[in-house]
Amino acid sequence: MSYFYDIKRNDMLKTEVFTTELQEMAKFSRVLSHPARLAILQYLTETKTCISGDISDYLPLSRSTVSQHLKELKELGLIHGEIDGLKINYCLCGSKISKYKQMFDTFFSEMTTIDIDCSK
Repeated sequence: MSYFYDIKRNDMLKTEVFTTELQEMAKFSRVLSHPARLAILQYLTETKTCISGDISDYLPLSRSTVSQHLKELKELGLIHGEIDGLKINYCLCGSKISKYKQMFDTFFSEMTTIDIDCSK
């Protein structure tokens, strides 16, 4: 399914003209567009467990910077942060990650099936 719009219109294009799925993929891409957030996800993946305490102890970032990046990841649902006494346990949300992976797999699989030679 494709979505094309008349560019000659004087209307300013808004995100609402795009499908919900494309809007979700764009939001996901924006959140992942910062290397600190990728590093946090990578760290949580490598530890293979929930992290209790301050993730800034494990990354070369200040506590406030890590906190802001964790907030972005939590808002998208890629991680969970549960308060446990004075600490917060951070865990990856596998179901949300799987959902976005499937969306991108589907999106790019349609492109990889096209047999076009762009080397000319």
